[in-house]
Amino acid sequence: MAESPSTKTRERKGSMSFPPSMSSSSGPLTKELQCSICLDVFTDPVSTPCGHNFCKTCLNKCWDNSQTCNCPYCKETFKHRPDLKINTTLREIVDHYDKKSPEKKAEVLCDVCEERKLKALKSCLVCQSSYCETHLETHLRVSGLKKHKLINPVSNLEDYICQKHERPLELFCRDDQTCVCLSCTDGDHKNHNTVSLEETQLIIQDTQQMIQDRFKKIHDIKHSAEVRKRNTEKEKAARVELFTDLIRSIERCQTELLEMMEEQQKAAEKQEEELIEELEQEITELKMRNTELEQLSHTEDHLHLLQIYSSLCSSRNTRNWSEISVKTDESLETLRRALTKLQDSLQEKLTLTVSTELKRRQQYAVDVTLDPDTAHPELILSDDGKQVRHGDIEQKLPDKPERFDYCVCVLGKEGFSSGRFYFEVQVKGKTQWDLGVARESINRKGSITLSPSNGHWTVALRNENEYKACDDPPVSLCVRVKPQRVGVFVDYEEGLLSFYDVESSSHLYSFTDQSFTGKLYPFFSPEPNDGGKNSTPLIITPVKQ
Repeated sequence: MAESPSTKTRERKGSMSFPPSMSSSSGPLTKELQCSICLDVFTDPVSTPCGHNFCKTCLNKCWDNSQTCNCPYCKETFKHRPDLKINTTLREIVDHYDKKSPEKKAEVLCDVCEERKLKALKSCLVCQSSYCETHLETHLRVSGLKKHKLINPVSNLEDYICQKHERPLELFCRDDQTCVCLSCTDGDHKNHNTVSLEETQLIIQDTQQMIQDRFKKIHDIKHSAEVRKRNTEKEKAARVELFTDLIRSIERCQTELLEMMEEQQKAAEKQEEELIEELEQEITELKMRNTELEQLSHTEDHLHLLQIYSSLCSSRNTRNWSEISVKTDESLETLRRALTKLQDSLQEKLTLTVSTELKRRQQYAVDVTLDPDTAHPELILSDDGKQVRHGDIEQKLPDKPERFDYCVCVLGKEGFSSGRFYFEVQVKGKTQWDLGVARESINRKGSITLSPSNGHWTVALRNENEYKACDDPPVSLCVRVKPQRVGVFVDYEEGLLSFYDVESSSHLYSFTDQSFTGKLYPFFSPEPNDGGKNSTPLIITPVKQ
């Protein structure tokens, strides 16, 4: 026969053993094990998402008779009826209470009474006897007996005595999850983590709090999942609408292109028919002229023949057909115009999409300030730590390990090792710059090669209009307009770093599937001022939501 779940739970290897004194007091513990609906000890206890416990049957009846599902204790309302699962840990506690509780057992009688045994008031773990109020008096009066361990009356006193040392079980070993006596702490349980039996009440409370915390976490995760699901459905609907619109645009472009090609074909055919008709008419006329000339060719008066020929030619206007040609390449030009129109439509939708994406990135804006302790000695920082430019003279600054000594770079003060963050930098008027993030452990001395393998994720401008992403290998960037303000977004866990042209709402470049380790710091290099051509500073600007 298969064992019941409760039996398996109680006999599971390594499950917690509860000390006898946990059931020795019928006061606070009994209250904690009571269902607030039936006011009795839990039967098949279940926990609500808000962390309160009830009998499964009691809670189901309560909800069956109500139009809403709320906690009978704190009145928190649940949108959906929770799927109730038996709290096995709490049920183990209840089973132990049922087994040990004096309220669940036959009445314990005094061991000293001879004729009519009275109800015992306390049991002594040292004497291993139970006493009524009268016979307990000596334990309350005699100084030697006052030190004895008294508990609420129990009939199974042997369960409260260490079988090895015959001393009261006064401690609970948290390492071995069992009750021990003082002598045990000098032997098998030496150096173990033990607490007094009174403190085990805190263990129960901690366990119950852990249960409640985990139920709350489950509730939070489910809520987050519902929110994510709703957002995903909205996003899916928006994406379907976008691509449906794009498909319609392509189909419309295709239809217009085919119609235009058909019209051009018809026009060409009509022109060809007209030309052929005109050519055939001229051929007919030329044949008639040729017949007349052949008739006149027999005369010996050649002057008269030429005069008649000139008269025939002047009376008929013939076209110079060497200048007439039929166009055969208009379809390619038509296709180019159609694709250009489609490209403009796609670019418009891409701009709208990037604009929406950028607004979401901007929600993770952080306040970035430059760290003067990392700045190259030739860099000049503003007092508020928001601007940096290259100066001509090297300042006398202490050579700290974190300071760049060769490349004109500076890091932000704040580092990030999790989550998402975003910041914006004005690059207007500059001919050269480097911008991005860098790992805290990067090399700061001597020459530096910007690349992810060296701990840098950056984009750069060179020679006023040459943009590149410093990837492995570097990637040349094609930008529609010269960026005036660049946005930098990082998703640490996702391994994503993206750059945006804020003004035109366009995407510049993204590093994807990166493995970030340690802290990441905003990275800036205004590059040398190039005789004043590149003297404009890099400026960390507030993010406009």
